[in-house]
Amino acid sequence: MPHDISLIATIASGFGLALVCGFIATKLRLPPLVGYLIAGVMIGPATPGYVGDIGLATQLAEIGVMLLMFGVGLHFSLDDLMAVKRIALPGAIVQIVAATAMGAAIAHYWGWPPGAALVFGLCLSVASTVVLLRALEAKGLLKSVNGQIAIGWLVVEDLVMVLVLVLLPSLATLLQSMGDDAVTASADPAIWRTIGFTLLKVSAFIALMLVVGKRLLPKMLWWVASTGSRELFTLSVIAAAVGVAFGAAKLFDVSFALGAFFAGMMLRESEFSHRAADESMPLRDAFAVLFFVSVGMLLDPQIIWQQPLKLFLVVMVVMLGKTVVAIAIVLAFRYPLNTALTVGASLAQIGEFSFILAGLGVSLGLMSTELQSLVLAAAIISIALNAALFALIEPLRQWILARSDFARRLELRDDPLAQLPMSTDEKFLSGQVVLVGYGRVGRKIAETLTADNLPFVVAEQNRERVEALREQGVKAVFGDASSPEVLIQAHIAKASMLVIAIPDSVDMHRMVEIARTLNPDIRVVIRSPNEEEATQLSSALRATVFVGEHELAKGISHHIQATLRTPLPVATPRT
Repeated sequence: MPHDISLIATIASGFGLALVCGFIATKLRLPPLVGYLIAGVMIGPATPGYVGDIGLATQLAEIGVMLLMFGVGLHFSLDDLMAVKRIALPGAIVQIVAATAMGAAIAHYWGWPPGAALVFGLCLSVASTVVLLRALEAKGLLKSVNGQIAIGWLVVEDLVMVLVLVLLPSLATLLQSMGDDAVTASADPAIWRTIGFTLLKVSAFIALMLVVGKRLLPKMLWWVASTGSRELFTLSVIAAAVGVAFGAAKLFDVSFALGAFFAGMMLRESEFSHRAADESMPLRDAFAVLFFVSVGMLLDPQIIWQQPLKLFLVVMVVMLGKTVVAIAIVLAFRYPLNTALTVGASLAQIGEFSFILAGLGVSLGLMSTELQSLVLAAAIISIALNAALFALIEPLRQWILARSDFARRLELRDDPLAQLPMSTDEKFLSGQVVLVGYGRVGRKIAETLTADNLPFVVAEQNRERVEALREQGVKAVFGDASSPEVLIQAHIAKASMLVIAIPDSVDMHRMVEIARTLNPDIRVVIRSPNEEEATQLSSALRATVFVGEHELAKGISHHIQATLRTPLPVATPRT
C-alpha cells in the first residue's frame, strides 16, 4: 500500500463488526454493549483472522473514556444525589468495601499478591452507569424513586472510582510491596511525598476548575452559541471535553477521566448544558463503541474454557455477592423490598470503570493479564444477564412475599414514617386530598393546595422527602402507594380525591383499584406523559387525566390571549 492505513482499517473494522454484533445482540434481547465487546474479541490478537492495531485502538479508547466521563459529568446532578444521600452515600461505600473484600479474598486464595488482589476486588465493586441508565430507561424506571436511588448509588461509586484512578499510580509502589515488606515500604517518606504531591496537584486542578472553569466554560458556550453556528457549538463542546482532559493530564498529572469529568460538571452550569449533551451525544456514542471494542480486543476468550471455575466465582461475586449485600443495605435503611431488589439488580454487573481500572492495574504492573481477562469475561456475562434480572424483580418479590413470613414482616414492620402521627387531627382526615408523589409536579400541586388551605396527605417512597415534609409540618406517609397499607395510612377511605403525580402508569392501575375498593366515590386525577397513554388511562381508570404537553400549550395560549387583549399604551405626543 502506498501509505499506512492502519487507523482507517481499525476504525472501519471496529465500527463494522460492532454494528453487526450489536444488531445481533439487540435481536437476542441483550444490551448492544455485549455485541461491541464481542466485536472487539473477534478482531483481537487472541482470535484468528484480521487483527486490529491494539496501539491505535488504545488511543481511540482513551478518547472514548474522555467522552464517556464528560457525559457522566454533564449529567451529574448534586441535587439528585442529595435527594437520596442518606442511603446512596453509606450504601455505596459499604457495598464497595464488601465487594472489594470478596474479590480480593478469592484472588488471594488463588495465590495472587495482596496488591493485585486489592485492585482486582476494586474492579468487581463498581457497576456500569451506562448499562444501568439504559436498563432503567427500558423498564420506565428512570424517573422513579427506585431509579433515583440506584442512579445516586452509582454516582457515588463513580466518584470513589475517580479518586481511586487518581491515587492508584502514586500507591503502586506501596501496593506492589504489600506481599513482601509492606511496613518498610510504608515507612519510606518518598512514597508519602509522592502521594501528598499527587493530592496537592489534584486539589489545585479541582480548585482551578471550580474558580475559573466554572465561570469560563459556560461563558465560552454562550459566546459560541451567540454566533448561531451549530458546527462551532458542537466543536466547542468536544474541544472543552478533550482539551480540559488533555491539559489536566499534562499540567496536573491527573487522569484523562478526571479532567473530562470536571469539564462536564462545569459545562452543566451553563444554560446550554442540555444542548451540549444533545450535540455531543453522537460523537460520545461513537467513541464509546470504540472504547468497548478496544476492551474486547484485550480479552483472551480461552479464559472461559481454561479457567471456568475461576470465571464462575468472579461472576458469582458480581451478580450474587454484590446483589445480596446491596439488598441487605437497602432493607437495613427501612426501604421496601421492591426498592431493595431494584438496587440489587442495578449493581449486578460491571462495566466501563472496571475496564479502565483493570487496564491501569496491568500498565502499573499490579495485575496480570489473566485477572484482566477474568474481569472482562465477567463483565460480558453480567451485562448480558442483567436485563433478565430486571425482568425478574416483580415475580421474585411476589414469590418471596408469598413464601416468607420474615419478608412480609419487613414490608409491614413498625416504621414511624409509614403511618401518620397520632396527633393528627381527625377533622383534617375527612375530605382531604391524597397526593401520591412529591417530585417536581407533586411539589407544585402541594404548594397550590397549601395556598388554598386545602387539606392533603402526601404518600411518597423517598424517606428523605417524607422526613423533610414532617419537619415542615406537612402530613406525609412513607411507602409504595400501590400497597394497600400505605393508602390506608393516608386515610384514603375518607378522602375526597386521589391525585397521582408520578409518571408510572403500571402502578397507577393498582393504586386506583385499591382506592376505589376502600372509597368507591373517590375522584381520581392522574398525569400522563403523552396523549395516547392518556386516552387509555382515562377509559380504563375512569379518571381525569392531564397531559404535560396539553397543559403547557394551554398556559402559553392563555398568556397570548391575555397579552393581545390588553391594549397597547398610547404614546404621549411630544410638545
